[in-house]
Parts: sequence; structure tokens; C-alpha cells
Amino acid sequence: MLNLGILISGRGSNMESILKSIRKKKIPINPAVVISNKSDAKGLIIAKKLGINIEVVESKGFKNRWEYDKKIISTLSKYGVSQKNGLVCLAGFMRIISPQFVKKYKNRIINIHPAILPAFPGLNSQKQALEYGVKYSGCTVHFVDTGMDTGPIIIQAIVKIKEDDTESTLSKRILKEEHRIYPEAIDLVARKKIKVLGRKTIIS
Repeated sequence: MLNLGILISGRGSNMESILKSIRKKKIPINPAVVISNKSDAKGLIIAKKLGINIEVVESKGFKNRWEYDKKIISTLSKYGVSQKNGLVCLAGFMRIISPQFVKKYKNRIINIHPAILPAFPGLNSQKQALEYGVKYSGCTVHFVDTGMDTGPIIIQAIVKIKEDDTESTLSKRILKEEHRIYPEAIDLVARKKIKVLGRKTIIS
């Protein structure tokens, strides 16, 4: 069974959805630790209430991303979230992780993005979608590579954009789908249902 490490920076709504889904749906993965780069992240309180180990690894004062990520890796390893026996989920983790971290945990780090990738990568994806005038948006769970939201796609969900949508209303509907598909993606990885072939993923 894989050990799961979740990295957060804030409220942790996707983290909460993942942890509750693991219990409810019996996803075969061990939620080993939640790590935040901010001591005041509200998600830490939620994780603690759910009985999950929590750690704070402050991100201030490091020379570069890799120096900080080495601390994250050390903390993950402490809870058995290794390259071979672990899965790392980014759930509102407001840092770009280093190429060294990505390579060390190749195809063991996943993230969720509030758009149908490859459209609208980076920040403010919902705003980008509305300004562009697309009729549909959604969210994407993908493996993390060294690019910006460019890793192999695991699963996507589509959300229709309404004429009166604002960034806030669209974000709320997309977030609902995020809470649904992120646990599904974790279940697929945990059950070894996914093969990565280049840019493509094959789900068995």
C-alpha cells in the first residue's frame, strides 16, 4: 500500500475531500502526513481533526527551491512517503517545486488544476477562461513534470460556463468537480491502474 503525503498552503478543501474519500470509499492508500509551508494554514486544523499527522516546513529563508524541497523530501521520508512507496499530492500548495524534486519522485507527484489543460495553465485560470470567452472549462488531475501544468493527464471534468458567470461562481462549480475527481485519480494510482507512456496515460 502506498503512503500518501499531501502538501498544502491554505484552507485545504481538496485535502479534506481526499482524506474523507479515502475513509469513505476505502481507497487503498495510507494518508501518512499533511505538510504545509505556512504555520497558519487552516487545512492543518482540519487534518489534525481527521487524525492525520501534520508537519509545518516554513518556506522562508531558503536560498532556492531545491534547498527547501530537500526539507520537504526529508519530512515525507520520515512518514514513509518514498519514491517507491509513496504518492505526493499537491492540494493548494502555493509553491513551484524544483526539477530535482520532480525527478526524484518521477510519476509520484500529482496536482489538480482548475482548467481543461493544456488550456489556461498557471494562475487565475477561471478568469482566463471567462476573458477568452470559452463555453466550457473544468479541471484536470495530472502528474507533475518540470513544466508549468504540463504533465501527463490522469483525469478531467468538464464544467459548462453560464452567460452570467463570474470568476467566483465558476470557481465554485469547478471546485465541486475537483473534490470529485481528485480522489478518483488517487484511487487509480493506488490500485496501479495507470501506465504512463510519454505524454499519455493509459487507464486499465
